[in-house]
Amino acid sequence: MRFFLILIIIVYYTLTSYAQKSKKYSSLNDIDALAQQVEFLDLLVNNWYVKRSKININNQLIQKNNLPEIDVETPDSIYVERLFNLPTLIPLTFNKEVKKWINVYTRNNAFRRKLLGMTHYYLPFFEQTFDKYDLPLELKYMAIIESGLNPRARSRAGAVGLWQFMFPTGKMYGLEINSYVDERMDVLKSTDAAARYLRDMYKIFGDWNLSIAAYNSGAGNVKKAIRRSGGKTDFWEIYPFLPKETRGYIPAFIAALYTVNYYQDHNITPDSINMYLVSDTVMINKKLHLKQVSEFLNIDHELLTTLNPQYKREIIPGQFKEYPLRLPIENIGQFISAGEQIYKYKDSIYLTSQVSLVEPSKSNKAYRDYSKYYTPPTKKGKKKLFYTIKPGDTYSNIGEWYDVSAKDLQYWNNVRSSKLQIGQKIEVWVNANKYSHYMKINSMSREKKDETNIPSNKHKEKTFAKPNKNIHITYKIKSGDNLWTIAKKYQGISAENIKKINGFTDEDLRALKVGQEIIIKKK
Repeated sequence: MRFFLILIIIVYYTLTSYAQKSKKYSSLNDIDALAQQVEFLDLLVNNWYVKRSKININNQLIQKNNLPEIDVETPDSIYVERLFNLPTLIPLTFNKEVKKWINVYTRNNAFRRKLLGMTHYYLPFFEQTFDKYDLPLELKYMAIIESGLNPRARSRAGAVGLWQFMFPTGKMYGLEINSYVDERMDVLKSTDAAARYLRDMYKIFGDWNLSIAAYNSGAGNVKKAIRRSGGKTDFWEIYPFLPKETRGYIPAFIAALYTVNYYQDHNITPDSINMYLVSDTVMINKKLHLKQVSEFLNIDHELLTTLNPQYKREIIPGQFKEYPLRLPIENIGQFISAGEQIYKYKDSIYLTSQVSLVEPSKSNKAYRDYSKYYTPPTKKGKKKLFYTIKPGDTYSNIGEWYDVSAKDLQYWNNVRSSKLQIGQKIEVWVNANKYSHYMKINSMSREKKDETNIPSNKHKEKTFAKPNKNIHITYKIKSGDNLWTIAKKYQGISAENIKKINGFTDEDLRALKVGQEIIIKKK
């Protein structure tokens, strides 16, 4: 207990003395802000290669009474000289905000050593891509801030991957995202998308610092900051008008760039990483699980998933289209030689069929009768619109307004029930040539809609079978009727009988109207 009391006193006087010497951390607000920044950085590095080192991220977060180790012996002039000597196209600035972030990044702890170790693997990929688009190669350091070089990083807002793409932005830049594949986690493809995104930002702003800031918060926020600053176009002049996170983004970028180039001057030795710096890809054209590959070729499973982070469920859906599989270079020949053996290895264990060939039961007589006369409508020459259900609406009424049948509406909306909910939107496929006419129906009054219930000229002119009073009876179609429900009302009559005796085609059936008369054979 006495030891802890002495330790607390030493820490207190050390911090008090330091606070008096340093103007940059003289207030509790400064300490809080820096603590949040360091916490954010440490969380980003929470990936498999850190976990394997048995480092508990949650126990490493900075607290108010545990300030980062500040490099007080390095004069500002040395920082300025070092930054000046770097061959960068992007203008670099040094000030107290940048220095704060340099102090964060140059802390000699396990996080930074692991992070610096990973730069030897990832940065060469980034350089090749930025060179391809003739962009400043130093943009590669942005990934350190974005994800801590964790290809599986996922923010609370839903941004994913090394370059932290949101779902719509990833789609916009051509990244495939589905249940099996998320190319936001693909090292090469996400970097290519990030390069194109940054190129587009530079076309808008013509300034790399603003373009980098726009990557973080969006072009809209940077434009707002420019307007609020009175039209200024320098990052440090619009600094107060930017979102809080974006204000720290450029300083963090400069600090990351500085640290990767000068870590040795801060006595930091990057950790060796268990990653194959030389790798290559093979194209997969069948469904394949990564465990099939790792077990058959005796490759560390965690290493294989890290080389191929884009496969969310460790399954490559090669049966859909060809996908790349990245392997250590020495395993490429083994994979090619093994051929079909790898695809078949434990496939019954790791791969399950997502599609089963099961026919629906046909024991129900209603299904048999219904399937005989109903043929799903073609969408050729038609265009889709959505109708919003209003009080009193039924599938039959809606079908009359849009010249389709109630069964067509149920088929398009994948429902068997005739129940509708007010406010529900249903899909309707209408004649493309009359699309503008049908679009108006949604906003019409009930009376106006009913005025549209006039059979088309085609059905006015067509002559159906005439009733013979000796052998036929007539039936007037009611709301909700179809041939099957009508047939059920007459013993010994089927939907097929009614269809034949009236000379109906499938198109005629879809155009049946409430009030229309049909004939039924007497029994």
